[in-house]
Amino acid sequence: MIFNIAAAIVIGYLLGSIPFAYIVARLKKGVDIRQKGGGNAGALNTWREVGTVYGLAVLIADIAKGALAVLIAGWLGLSPVWTGVVGFAAVAGHNWPCFLGFRGGKGAATVIGVLLPLAPVEWVISLGIFIVLIIITHNARFSLVGLVFIPLGAWLFDKSLFNIVYPLVLLLFLVIRTLVGLKEELARTGDKKNLIFDRGYHFWQTKKAK
Repeated sequence: MIFNIAAAIVIGYLLGSIPFAYIVARLKKGVDIRQKGGGNAGALNTWREVGTVYGLAVLIADIAKGALAVLIAGWLGLSPVWTGVVGFAAVAGHNWPCFLGFRGGKGAATVIGVLLPLAPVEWVISLGIFIVLIIITHNARFSLVGLVFIPLGAWLFDKSLFNIVYPLVLLLFLVIRTLVGLKEELARTGDKKNLIFDRGYHFWQTKKAK
C-alpha cells in the first residue's frame, strides 16, 4: 500500500504538471502564455489571449487531469484521505509544474477536476451557480463563490466529514492563490476598476471590441 500511495502522489503531481495552457499558446501563437495578459498559465488566460476554442480545450484538459489523478488513486485502493492528498498533488503540479521551472497557474480548473469524481452532484449545482455569476459579472474569479456550494452541499446532504472539510481546504488554497495573483496583477497594471464587474470582457471571457 505504501508503494501505491507514493506512486499515486507522483502520478498526480506529474499529471498536474502537464502545462496545457503553455503548450497550446506555444503551438498556436508561439508565445509564453505566462508573458501575456494576466500572466497566468491557465485556461482563462488562454481563453482571453489565444482564443475561445483553445481556452475551452485547456479548461477541459486541466479539469481532466485533476479528475484523472483522483480516479487513479481510487483505482489503486487508496483511502479518502490519501486520495485527497493525491488530488492536492495534482493541483500543486499545476501551480508549480516541474516542466516549467515550477511557475504555473492558480489551479482553479484542476481543483474543479479533483472535486468532480468526489462530489458529482454538488459539482453540477456549483457549476450552475458559477455560470449565473459569470454571466452577471463577466468575472471568472467568481468561480470561487460557486465552489462554496460543494462543501455546503456535502453538509446539507449528510456526506462524510472528509467530503465537507476537503473541499474547504482546496477552496481556502484557491482563495490565497487568487489573492496573491490579484496583488501581483494590481501591482503590474494598477487597474482596480474591474475587480467585481469586469467590463473589459464579455461573459464568455473574450475581449470586448473598443
